[in-house]
Amino acid sequence: MNKSGKVSQLAKDDWNIQLDAHGRLKHFLTIEGLGTEILNTILDTAESFASVNDQHVKKVPLLRGKTIANLFFEASTRTRNTFELAAKRLSADVLNINISTSATSKGESLLDTLQNLQAMQCDMFVVRHADSGAAHFMARHVAEHVSIINAGDGCHSHPTQAMLDMFTIRRHKGADFGGLRVAIVGDILHSRVARSQIHALNTLNTGDVRIIAPTTLIPAEVENMGVSVFNDMDEGIRDADVIIMLRLQKERMQGALLPSEAEFYQLYGLTERRMQRAKPDAIVMHPGPINRGVEIESSVADGSQSVILNQVTYGISVRMAVMSMVLGREAAAMEAEA
Repeated sequence: MNKSGKVSQLAKDDWNIQLDAHGRLKHFLTIEGLGTEILNTILDTAESFASVNDQHVKKVPLLRGKTIANLFFEASTRTRNTFELAAKRLSADVLNINISTSATSKGESLLDTLQNLQAMQCDMFVVRHADSGAAHFMARHVAEHVSIINAGDGCHSHPTQAMLDMFTIRRHKGADFGGLRVAIVGDILHSRVARSQIHALNTLNTGDVRIIAPTTLIPAEVENMGVSVFNDMDEGIRDADVIIMLRLQKERMQGALLPSEAEFYQLYGLTERRMQRAKPDAIVMHPGPINRGVEIESSVADGSQSVILNQVTYGISVRMAVMSMVLGREAAAMEAEA
């Protein structure tokens, strides 16, 4: 696990621990190493859950008797709450651990915390941690029957956010990603969301994936990411079907990577004027939290082309899909053998 928070190259063996012997999801740690079939299964399953959120009784009994613990070592609003809602709508019991008042704050190691919670017969841990690789570390040390969902680890990965973004795109632009031009704008260097989005978009065979950022906020490994790189915002969003804005992650920056927020907004902020360069039916996305007047103009964030609040809603369905697939694989295996 990389204590510095920098992204490390994860071996293929680390990807493979996500799957059981039948090729089904056992953990959900990263988009890397997963094929198109699994990603489409997640999206199809999320579609089947979308109507649950519109029902008078917003529950299905799929995970009744299962216990899911939320371990958030970093602050979160949307991710933590949608995971909790998703688990409850699947009828699971949910345990929210307050890290600031837990034994971890008294010096207990991550592994000891994990083992003690595991002794409480938890079936799944949803983990957000500042260190890249934390979720993989936990997946390698839990008991065989326990699953780990990565809710964001350092600068490395945020797979459920990427999948809810893919679900948002599919709902608004259709299932064929091949003809789409998708532009991701902002702090690519520090964004686990951007890395996961890029992996997902490429796995789904998106026609044109672009990243737009100042040189100081573009990762060194960009040549291997399967994207087109733009330093000019106006050129980068030209004829885009989807524009995904990212916030500046100042808490992860070391040194002066930007002159000022005002200058960043002038060069890379998404304004109504700039939107005219994208396609007329382009959609605007943002994983949140939004910094208005830094990366996006309020009239764009709240405008008719914005699907930012839709992303939040879709996050419940997508996280229901992932949890049901992971914890439901044993039942699926029994049905296959019957």
